[in-house]
Amino acid sequence: MISSCPIWIGFFSCQLVWWFPTCITYNIVFIYFFVTDRPKLAENYTEDTWLKLRDAVGAIQNSTSIKYNLEELYQAVENLCSYKVSPTLYKQLRQVCEDHVQAQIQQFREYPSLDNLSFLKRMNRCWQDHCRQTIMIRSIFLFLDRTYVLQNSLLPSIWDTGLELFRTHIVSDSAVQKRTVDGILEQIELERNGETVDRSLIRSLLGMLSDLQVYKDSFEERFLIETNRLYAAEGQRLMQERDVPEYLHHVARRLEEENDRIMSYLDQSTQKPLISCVEKQLLGEHMTAMLQKGLSILLDGNRLTELVLLYQLFSKVKGGLPTLLQFWRDYIKSFGGEIVCTPEKDKDMVQDLLDFKDKMDNVAQSCFTRNEGFINAMKEAFEAFINKRPNKPAELIAKYVDSKLRAGNKEATEEELERILDKIMIIFRFIHGKDVFEAFYKKDLAKRLLVGKSASVDAEKSMLSKLKHECGAAFTSKLEGMFKDMELSKDIMIQFKQYIQNQSEPSNIELTVNILTMGHWPSYTPMEVHLPPEMVKLQEVFKLFYLGKHSGRKLQWQPTLGHAVLKAEFKEGKKEVQVSLFQTLVLLMFNEGEEFSVEEIRTATGIEEGELKRTLQSLACGKARVLNKNPRGKDVEDGDRFNFNNDFKHKLFRIKINQIQMKETVEEQVSTTERVFQDRQYQIDAAVVRIMKMRKTLSHNLLVSELYNQLKFPVKPGDLKKRIESLIDRDYMERDKETPNQYHYVA
Repeated sequence: MISSCPIWIGFFSCQLVWWFPTCITYNIVFIYFFVTDRPKLAENYTEDTWLKLRDAVGAIQNSTSIKYNLEELYQAVENLCSYKVSPTLYKQLRQVCEDHVQAQIQQFREYPSLDNLSFLKRMNRCWQDHCRQTIMIRSIFLFLDRTYVLQNSLLPSIWDTGLELFRTHIVSDSAVQKRTVDGILEQIELERNGETVDRSLIRSLLGMLSDLQVYKDSFEERFLIETNRLYAAEGQRLMQERDVPEYLHHVARRLEEENDRIMSYLDQSTQKPLISCVEKQLLGEHMTAMLQKGLSILLDGNRLTELVLLYQLFSKVKGGLPTLLQFWRDYIKSFGGEIVCTPEKDKDMVQDLLDFKDKMDNVAQSCFTRNEGFINAMKEAFEAFINKRPNKPAELIAKYVDSKLRAGNKEATEEELERILDKIMIIFRFIHGKDVFEAFYKKDLAKRLLVGKSASVDAEKSMLSKLKHECGAAFTSKLEGMFKDMELSKDIMIQFKQYIQNQSEPSNIELTVNILTMGHWPSYTPMEVHLPPEMVKLQEVFKLFYLGKHSGRKLQWQPTLGHAVLKAEFKEGKKEVQVSLFQTLVLLMFNEGEEFSVEEIRTATGIEEGELKRTLQSLACGKARVLNKNPRGKDVEDGDRFNFNNDFKHKLFRIKINQIQMKETVEEQVSTTERVFQDRQYQIDAAVVRIMKMRKTLSHNLLVSELYNQLKFPVKPGDLKKRIESLIDRDYMERDKETPNQYHYVA
């Protein structure tokens, strides 16, 4: 114990070490003396040191030079803290800082009211000076900040104290705060109006408000109110003054500017309410008016850039995309309805529909980001407007396909033709009355196959495959039967030629016959004509040959579908003329005479009057005039006379004369449509019987509901009721005696 005392005491003063080796009592007395004498030493030391520190703080606050070394000042603070005077030191430092900050407020209260920019600059300078001074003071009193203040959680740090004093005595002053915020808002408004402002000044002042934790209450609320007012007025004004494309670009530019302000000087917490405010006032309040005024203009003009911008902007606003989708759907219905329901446009209807579909697909993909909702809305709209006019679109689509698959169509390569057929199938899917399409397609396909006008068998079969995939095997079974008949006919003709060669009197006429199954092909009106004896004889030979192989079958000749190649001699030389059978009968008459009247030709050939006039018109009034008509004219009249044109000239050896009789007449269109309606009645009857046979008893409403589920074509409730009544009359079903609305199946 004795040996340890000198070491412990020697740490504090080397002069006292000599006292302790003699007696332990001195050690105890000395310790008592040291402890009781320490407060007196601290009191003498503290006052001088504090005066020195206060002078240093004052110099910092007045931006004058400090008399003392910073390290010396730091050591002084550390020594004071060691003497347990930290509370007093902290309180005195706070008071000095508060006195200085209070002295600053007067300069802002007395500042001239006219120049807000100078006021802001002075405020910013005061703030910057305050921050710099606080940092310097904290560096001197760092030991106090990291010991005493840190150990007392209720006390703010020196830096926080500086912020609190500046907020309490300067920024929280109502007049100073109002003028500061007014000045900042004024600068922002000037920038919004296109003027250049000092962004670094605004950034510093807003940073000050944020650091002082008054940004939201003092600035942001007023800023958003002013922004709302500004853009509400601007939106109303510009919607009246500008067209929609220009307005969209303005909105996009405004949003970009506001985002740039957020990045440059506004607090990040302001971003969401600020952008929402701009979007609401410039977009949300004008969505309907904007779309009513400009969507059709953008879509009609195919302005993809603006449509992309429109979609992007509307996707930002609550309810924007549903509103845009509804107007998009309405536009498609309106534009498409005009294409379909205008008879004057029937000639170009299908091509217009294809172009319109391509255009809308492009908009949906490139502008509306392939949004599934918009694509489905487009499909619904197409289905709605195409079926506004029943049957006609289906008929015209069939004719359009015919024009593309017909020989002589040089508009497209095989790959392009395949793409066209794919596009047609998309339009075809929207049609409800697909049976109308089938009827006209079958009639046109028959013409292509029978007169050899099909451009490509591969293309024909590709179209057939697409129809089968879309509508099922039942839809295309008859069409497939037509192709099968043509292939079987080729085999039969090979056998017939061998049969002819074995005959004792071979004919000098080469006969080709197509054997058609009546159920597969369109029905044709039988027409009796007077054939030359050579043709009649050859027909009988073929009939004998065919029935010899297929007993029990019946052949019915169809002269309306026949065609022939004739050899003719003109002054220019020999030619071959490719004509229809009716044209053939007329031309063969001029082997027997020089000139004939219309009546004489009709009597000799037996051709129906209207068909004969069209035939004579094709021979005497078309491009290849192998007959002369007297008097001249485009139309054939009863009194006209015809003679052979021996002076006929043509650069080609084989000449094809347009077969006018193959063109569809109004009567044929009506006849085809009537056949479709008749077929529909049969399908309705079959469906009713099928349902009643399975269900035995059913109410009227349930029966109608079942029929709508099974039938693949549009039908009115009144038409269904008529078919039900017809079946009741024919004893397929009966009404319930007590409940007339109930039906029973009759076995």
